[in-house]
Amino acid sequence: MSEASHPETGRRAWIAALLLLPLLAAGLRWASFLPSVIDWDESLYILQAREWLRGNWPITGVWDMHPVGAPAMIALAFIVFGESIAAVRLLGVICVAATGYALIALARAMGGGRALGFAAAVLYAGHSIMLGGLSSNTEILFAPLVVSALALALAGGPPWPRLFGMGGLIGLALLIKPVVTPEGCLAFALLAWPWLRARRWRSLLLAALAYLGMCLAPTALAGAVYALRGEFTEWAEATLLAPFVYAAAGVTLETALYRVTVAALALRWLLVLALLLPLALLRWPEATLCRIALFGLGWLLAAAVAVVGPRHFFPHYFLILLPPLSLLAAAGLFAAARGLTAGRAAPFALGLSLLVSLDLVGGDLQTRLARGFAMGSPDTPRRIAAIVNDELRPGETIFVPNYQPVVYFLTQAALPTRFPFPVHLTGSFGRLAGVDTDAEVARILAARPRFIVLDRSEWFSMRPSAMAMLTEAIEEHYELAASFVEERGTVELYRLLEPE
Repeated sequence: MSEASHPETGRRAWIAALLLLPLLAAGLRWASFLPSVIDWDESLYILQAREWLRGNWPITGVWDMHPVGAPAMIALAFIVFGESIAAVRLLGVICVAATGYALIALARAMGGGRALGFAAAVLYAGHSIMLGGLSSNTEILFAPLVVSALALALAGGPPWPRLFGMGGLIGLALLIKPVVTPEGCLAFALLAWPWLRARRWRSLLLAALAYLGMCLAPTALAGAVYALRGEFTEWAEATLLAPFVYAAAGVTLETALYRVTVAALALRWLLVLALLLPLALLRWPEATLCRIALFGLGWLLAAAVAVVGPRHFFPHYFLILLPPLSLLAAAGLFAAARGLTAGRAAPFALGLSLLVSLDLVGGDLQTRLARGFAMGSPDTPRRIAAIVNDELRPGETIFVPNYQPVVYFLTQAALPTRFPFPVHLTGSFGRLAGVDTDAEVARILAARPRFIVLDRSEWFSMRPSAMAMLTEAIEEHYELAASFVEERGTVELYRLLEPE
């Protein structure tokens, strides 16, 4: 891929483009700053982060089956930017921009050139708003770490410093979510390939042990900290055992095919542009493009294993596919542009990548405008929080049995339980927590929380036993304080009756 014909002008333009990338990411993800809730998991991480800063640790204080990396990053964002939803979404913007920089470095390491890498970064930023990616979820948070590790694997220079850097990056990514394991293995395979070809078995074994140690070190350190607190068993059951129980349940083949189809439609631009690369290689078998195509395909397969591994196929899982698809799509776009525009391939491809991203933002905006123009108005969780905060007295609790955990965060109310995530407490995944969740629900209701928030659209997703206890408690001790109509149904706020 050719760079600018005037080196000094091209260098200045490149520096300006790099400086503008975070602003571009923020502009493409502007809508993330509007709602209080985008994804259920993000709501839980936000709550875990707030409680952690109050001394109430993840897992033992606020239970979840994920490692502590995501709430740790959000807690850091709270420390730097202040305790707010906007700080969490700003963290997402930073991670998307960082992933863009890593894609640029990766493309350059493969000889693809600056412009191709920047096109991949733009495509990634634009598609990051799809499939729940507007939230600062785990797939957004660990992406810069994984892509940077792969860029290190392909970069030149002594292998051992790169190996330790890769191990550190993948180790931190594993502390966010273990699904990065296949991509971590790919990174090591790329670095170790020369040793394997030369049959340097001793070097290969030492490198594998060192890399494994670096990858496991952050998780081992977290386990050690919990052990020092006398909470190792709770940590191990939640972060090491519960994910296997979760994956064993899986979903039906019909559900999996449905979710895969929906994800493919959301990523249609990337899929179409990526298909241009093998078509272009049939006519122009250029070495750099062939190298990118082979690497991108291997990366995509590793990412697909990460998506399939949990066996639940939730939309945000498919965000793992974005970095490899963005690289392949950018390469396909450049290959096609070269055939169409000869010497002006770079500006044509960059312009088209930006138009694709803007089209995605426009589609998101169209959906939001279809709901009305009050995009900045308080949403349901904020409206609920306003009522609760106005009436809640010090020491009183609220209970959110089947609605967004972010309500706890917005109200600043003390948690009534260490299981604030609905599916873990009242839903179908109660067995993951390793406790009698029916007894926990009964204990919460017996303590008479001042408010109860019920999502009627999620009513039948609860266990019948939990439904029965809630129905009885509400009928005997609560009154309807407010009702909020959402697209999916009605959310009801119940207030505890004052004793006569």
